[in-house]
Amino acid sequence: MTTSTSSEPSVATPLFDLQALVVAVRRRRRLWCSLALLGLLVGAALAILRPPPPAAVTKVLVAHQEDQPNDPGTLIRTDVALLQTTRIAGKALQSLDSPEKPEDFMRDYGGVGLTNNLLQIDVTGDSDAEAVARAKALADAFVADHVRRIQEAANAESTALLGQRDRMRDELAKVNKAIENGSSESGPTASADLESLFARRAELTSRITDFGQRAAEARIGTPQLIAGTQIVDAPRAVRHSLPRAAATNAAIGLVLGLVLGLVIAAVGTVVADRPVLRRDIAANLGASVIAELPRRSGRLWQRRRTRAARERLTATLARTVRGSAEPVSLLELGCARSTSVIARDLAKALAADGPVVIIDGLPGPQLARRRPKPGDPTVVSGERAAAVPHQERRVGVGSVAPGTAWTGLEDLGTQTVLVVRAGHGSAAWLHTVARQLTDLLIPVIGVVLIDPDPRDRTDGTLWDGLHTALRGHNERLARENVTGRPRTERPSWARVPDIDQEAR
Repeated sequence: MTTSTSSEPSVATPLFDLQALVVAVRRRRRLWCSLALLGLLVGAALAILRPPPPAAVTKVLVAHQEDQPNDPGTLIRTDVALLQTTRIAGKALQSLDSPEKPEDFMRDYGGVGLTNNLLQIDVTGDSDAEAVARAKALADAFVADHVRRIQEAANAESTALLGQRDRMRDELAKVNKAIENGSSESGPTASADLESLFARRAELTSRITDFGQRAAEARIGTPQLIAGTQIVDAPRAVRHSLPRAAATNAAIGLVLGLVLGLVIAAVGTVVADRPVLRRDIAANLGASVIAELPRRSGRLWQRRRTRAARERLTATLARTVRGSAEPVSLLELGCARSTSVIARDLAKALAADGPVVIIDGLPGPQLARRRPKPGDPTVVSGERAAAVPHQERRVGVGSVAPGTAWTGLEDLGTQTVLVVRAGHGSAAWLHTVARQLTDLLIPVIGVVLIDPDPRDRTDGTLWDGLHTALRGHNERLARENVTGRPRTERPSWARVPDIDQEAR
């Protein structure tokens, strides 16, 4: 049984990596910038292609009998609801002599309560003149309806009070008659009854006077409410500025598109789970990042830096291949073009030591259909790899993208350098690549990261990555020694003590 101990504390993987999310969303800036630009253009186009119809506005001061200083706006909201009724719409259409249906007309106007007593009416029409006429007709119809309701309420209250007063008068007449009939009688009982009748007459007289005053007050208060309900802002056409409307709609579309793009990018990043940081890519592949290259040449002032990085990578890979007696392959994931360029540069660097053959295992035409130039290395397909003489140095180029034929990777090289595009493969697929290469006993020398995030400051070096990558290599060498096949010595840079052997 093999045991392994480590002095380093275990670090729990966070459920939500904000840094990785921010980096992934920033890398998808083409998506949310495109959606923001699309929203801007759509907003401006809507303002130009669908301008607002001619509109008019008017304001009406509405007086309520139940007005209170602490009213939360219930009364004015009731007025807005009453404005949107077929009765008022029909009265306005009747004054306009319009054959339009009230239900259809109600879609062309609306009201809003500005204060507890101020109502604004907005109306649209086919022209400014028609909109103004409609606004005036609506305001007049609303004022007339409000005045009618006030008068009806006052009349109903006054009628009820006067009716109660008349009933009191009838009862008073009966009491007066009883007093006249009882005044001729004598005795203690008759005297007591007479006193109660006088008291009742005084009470009825007081109540009759009270009902009369209340009825008069009800009628007196109605003219104040009627005079207080009036049009305070005459109907006028609303002027629309096309540049201002286009700018406003464009700004709204820009913000909405930007927000939508950011949300889609964030959700897509979380769902796809595609590592972008060099720290995550190295951890998922179990190999250190040894170099980084941009996907494109970049701007003019960045090309020198890109060229220097390519030269450094080529020199590093050339030293690795020269120091190894086994063939080395380059396996790409999402960057076939960049991998083919690296392979050609590596073959040119190795051509000074002897003939070099590139074994093309890429699914695309990056190497196979490329027209050779003077000084370019020889390129053969994977099917013809067995016909290449052993004295010629081989550089295999293949792919570990989904759909890869894993059994054919051993023909490209017994050790490999992975060329991975940042954010292309999911974490699950990176695990699959690492597991398949381990099962094939193909150690991963390192990872070349294509299109890295320029603001990534994470560490892509695994300090135990060399041992992990070469474990399958050691097992293969041990198996070859048991079977009696010639043992291929490991290069000096890869001679690292096996922790499992020490533990045994």
